Amino acid sequence: MSFDALGLQAELLRAVADKGYSTPSPIQQQAIPLVLEGRDLMGAAQTGTGKTAGFTLPLLQRLITTQQPSKGRRPLRALVLTPTRELAAQVHESVRDYGKHLALRSAVVFGGVSINPQKQKLIKGVDILVATPGRLLDHVSQRSVDLSKIDILVLDEADRMLDMGFIHDIRKLIALVPKKKQTLLFSATFSSEIKTLANGLLHNPALVEVARQNTAAESVEQLVIQVDKKRKRELLSHLIGGYDWQQVLVFTRTKHGANRLAEQLEKDGISSAAIHGNKSQGARTRALANFKSGRVRVLVATDIAARGLDINQLPHVVNYELPNIAEDYVHRIGRTGRAGNEGEAMSLVCVDELGLLAEIEKLMKRKINQVTCEGYEPDPTIKPEPIQRGRNKNSNNRPKRASGKPAAGKRRGNPPRGGNKGRSGKQRQPRAHS
Repeated sequence: MSFDALGLQAELLRAVADKGYSTPSPIQQQAIPLVLEGRDLMGAAQTGTGKTAGFTLPLLQRLITTQQPSKGRRPLRALVLTPTRELAAQVHESVRDYGKHLALRSAVVFGGVSINPQKQKLIKGVDILVATPGRLLDHVSQRSVDLSKIDILVLDEADRMLDMGFIHDIRKLIALVPKKKQTLLFSATFSSEIKTLANGLLHNPALVEVARQNTAAESVEQLVIQVDKKRKRELLSHLIGGYDWQQVLVFTRTKHGANRLAEQLEKDGISSAAIHGNKSQGARTRALANFKSGRVRVLVATDIAARGLDINQLPHVVNYELPNIAEDYVHRIGRTGRAGNEGEAMSLVCVDELGLLAEIEKLMKRKINQVTCEGYEPDPTIKPEPIQRGRNKNSNNRPKRASGKPAAGKRRGNPPRGGNKGRSGKQRQPRAHS
């Protein structure tokens, strides 16, 4: 199937071709015709499946084909809510790219930056707004945006927004948009909370599901390396240097841990940067840009970056620490193996984290291959220590909503020896022996 068969207008097909795409992904094949029909939609898809284009393309077409001449400021007709600044910026980039041949205006608003330039753009009038909930409520309170003419509402990564404590903000915003509208809800998982939200928001929705719930992309090879907690950093440096990894996304549980690990890797001669909620938006943008360009080899991130990071052909994701919430593992490793590319997700697991690993395997309904690395075998005499459970119970690591204000509501076989090289002359990646 080609994009031509989906009923998209020539201007949109031209924009798709400009980006080098010719064949729609499974979620695009299913979602685009349904959205064009005006149906409400619940979409479940792994990251990297083309979900954003799956709602952006038909959204643009519906706006342009139903556009009415208006006097004065043009009304805001489409609203896309996202949980993080990075995801908001990337969705808006897609809106601009796919809509570049259309006479539509768009804007993006999120916290961490000055609100005044955003206000000036909104007051001039836009057709499409991509926003994080907290900053959007700031604009509502300052009367720089009017949500009463919304025709299409999109909740992107809805489960993540609920996890981050945005449910009260979302309900406030839903109360401000018209009851009669088209609503599209996308979520990696359909928890009972998501279903409750959907039941009160969507009317007879179509369901689009392109991957089994709570499973990782098939193109991601997963591996657990058992290691003592105190030797994790040493092992990580050994893997990056010994196997010549050039682009590695590493996840930690805490902001302080991300900063500390990035500093330690720098001391090991590995260029690194940390990205998390306490970093300014400018610092986060620079770190991500440097990582994408190759100026920084390792990006150390907390779970705020587990969604919304769109990095083409990212080869390696490392869980330096397993997440407290099993679903976050799926989102983390979904940063690699995107759009049909192969990827590798490696977890460095100490004895303290075996319970977390069991929860992840239960969620995914599969065992993850476990190995040890020669010279880094765990000490069997070390006893497990308790891990702080629950999401962000420590007030010092409490998530902030994307406007920069505290979120409300509920937070809820061995690798080969160093001299083993493949045909290319590079050392092989760690693999388990059968």
